Amino acid sequence: MKKLLLTLLAVAGIGVANAQQYALFGSKTMFDAFENPSQKSFTLDSSRKFSSNFFLPYFGTNAINKGSSKYVIRKLTQEGTWDTEGLPLGTGEVNHFFENSNIYVAAFRLFKSYKYQKEMGFAWQIRSDAHIDYTNETLAIFDSYERFTPGREYTGIFDTKGYQQTYHQFSFTYRENWDKRLAFGLKASLLSGMVYNKLDIKDSYLYIDPDASAMLIGLRGTYSANFSDFNEVDKKTFFPNFKNPGLSLGFGTNYTTKKGLFLMANIKDLGFIWWRSNTHRNTVDQSKIIEDLENNQSNTNQEIEDIFLLSEQSKKFLAPTNAKIDVFVSKRYGFYKPALAVSKNLFYKGGDIAFVNTFIANDFSASVTPLYNLNQVFMVGAQVKYQTPNFELFLGTDNLVATSFQTIGTIRNDATVGSGPNGASFYMGVGIKFGNVVNHPQFSDVMPGINDNEGGSFFKSLFSIFKRR
Repeated sequence: MKKLLLTLLAVAGIGVANAQQYALFGSKTMFDAFENPSQKSFTLDSSRKFSSNFFLPYFGTNAINKGSSKYVIRKLTQEGTWDTEGLPLGTGEVNHFFENSNIYVAAFRLFKSYKYQKEMGFAWQIRSDAHIDYTNETLAIFDSYERFTPGREYTGIFDTKGYQQTYHQFSFTYRENWDKRLAFGLKASLLSGMVYNKLDIKDSYLYIDPDASAMLIGLRGTYSANFSDFNEVDKKTFFPNFKNPGLSLGFGTNYTTKKGLFLMANIKDLGFIWWRSNTHRNTVDQSKIIEDLENNQSNTNQEIEDIFLLSEQSKKFLAPTNAKIDVFVSKRYGFYKPALAVSKNLFYKGGDIAFVNTFIANDFSASVTPLYNLNQVFMVGAQVKYQTPNFELFLGTDNLVATSFQTIGTIRNDATVGSGPNGASFYMGVGIKFGNVVNHPQFSDVMPGINDNEGGSFFKSLFSIFKRR
């Protein structure tokens, strides 16, 4: 139990809840084209045929912790100290932690055909998602049993649930225009699971004997993982081997009205991972007496963890990916481009409503994005971007305030820096285009796909099949 909690919570020091870099939506960057597969990223008569990140940084990582445990987490991530002395107990409050990251290790995209504006892309991503709801008492018991009143019976104080899932994603994207205003795209992915944890404590009990150095603790719930001990997680774990395979599919469309209103909708990463290598599911419903509390807190912690670990049973299981449905609307007014993005998770809690304000000056742009997360967290993001037809460089954060506090507090090694929900967010990317310029046919003798009759429209052919049926 402690291992899952600390794994998730420690990420808050390096990584907001479910944010997706909305300021990059509708930007025609590689990120936009891979995350929103109907989007194009090449500009006729200006862009070159191929684009890639050349293993340069292209990633986003986000995490946030909400609740009265915020100071405990600040002290852990900014000072490296585990201290729950000031954490209120007995209030029944539940804290919430969220984390997600999306790292493009390698991305390659090509302009396939002038007709229908076809583009194809290939990418290798590493993705991670986590969400955990936990009580103050769950943190306190692993710090010191003395935080609890001897002779008092506690019930439900360790009821905690959450998950964490990390995996490789190897994807193929394809997009084309239906006509001058409407476009479709798809993203198909092969997944390789790395690390999975899921904890669900439905009932709990604690009693500390006032006359003896002993406690009675009871837990009922389940714990699923693809490892028995963190010592098993090493460098080999993070290489793709498809021992835990999976699939996901995304589909998107966009439409531009005659008055320049841009509309986009996507279903993202709808899929699953079959966790089958070294997996186990522990089901417990038992009580345990832990003695000699005064002499060894670490031994007490291990005794609590053993309640789950000693009931380990090998079991394969399916876990869904964090699929989302996104809707995006934007329109440009000279140097100003406002946009509204709405995103909702399909299988897990959470979603966002973001109002993106982008200010454009030649090849430079800056964005300010107020965002409300459906887990009742308000954030403000900021982004700067330099983009030409053949080069892109951007960096930003989805939570400027929390990230600033976290950064300053870490540098100063001071947990008193900051207020409100704690966490951090940062993303950046570098993309370069190369090869021949993708000109209109009347301006070039070299035009990939201009004379090909083999392709036609994939989506028109697909939809005609359903129409005939």
